[in-house]
Amino acid sequence: MSAIIFDVLPIFLLILIGWLIVRVGVLTASVGDALSEFVFKIAVPLLLFRTIAEADFHGASPFRLWGVYFSGVAVTWTAGHFVATRFFGRDERIGVLAGVSSAFANNIFIGLPLVERTVGSEGLVALSILLAVHLPIMMVAGTIMMEHAERKISGKSDRSMTLVLKQIGLNLLHNPLVIGIAAGAAFHVSGLTMPSTISTVVGQIAGTAGPAALISLGMALQKYGVSGNVGIASMTSAFKLLLLPGCVWAASHLFGLSNEWAAALVLTSSVPTGVNAWLIANRFGVGHSLAASTITVTTALGAITVSFWAYILGA
Repeated sequence: MSAIIFDVLPIFLLILIGWLIVRVGVLTASVGDALSEFVFKIAVPLLLFRTIAEADFHGASPFRLWGVYFSGVAVTWTAGHFVATRFFGRDERIGVLAGVSSAFANNIFIGLPLVERTVGSEGLVALSILLAVHLPIMMVAGTIMMEHAERKISGKSDRSMTLVLKQIGLNLLHNPLVIGIAAGAAFHVSGLTMPSTISTVVGQIAGTAGPAALISLGMALQKYGVSGNVGIASMTSAFKLLLLPGCVWAASHLFGLSNEWAAALVLTSSVPTGVNAWLIANRFGVGHSLAASTITVTTALGAITVSFWAYILGA
């Protein structure tokens, strides 16, 4: 158990360092925002590019992997929505946001460095395959459901599905993560080999993705907090940290995934809620405190629960 804690603890210590940097005034939160931009637009796309370009997929199909993860997402999202609307009596918009907060893992800023450290290159391949569809599926589902809930409450008719998908599709085409994955897939299929100098540069920049992502996340936590919605935020946090990885763990056995791929999916599903929940709340102007509270609570408790799931996987 101590070995597992020593694997997981550095991940959350880097988040704590980022938080302290802003808290004590060494750097401002705006510096963290700039670092986050570097991570999102340069370092992580290059990490994904290198991982996909150099991966050995052993002829494995991605559909079982996607089935495992998104079956867990579907159960958890539904549970979050149900509890928010039926148990806490909130409207449909809060129900959608509760589902997003329960099921949207921070796969980029925490999942990638965690899987790289604890599972290794084979785990990164699995996570890269997941990331190829994770953001599009989650953002499309969240946006469509939130728009439907908002228009249902206001009495307006839904926007054309074609228009919604077109808007989301255009946004994704400009997304650096999607570009990195697509470029890596194209390079992999081409069979080309990167020149050693280029490979070294890409590797050095990609190597900064994990630590920089964690520190920038810690620096951004100052803007969140726990304010109101404590009861419902506690439920969404429990669903995120326990129900989602539990469902993914069960599905990985049912679908017969390899140990490395199963470990990668369970660990990345066990990490705290991603900032995308906040972005969706901000986009539609509702549920800011719920999204912020869930992000804060899951990040605060993440070291314990991730260690628990790492132990279960090790056992």
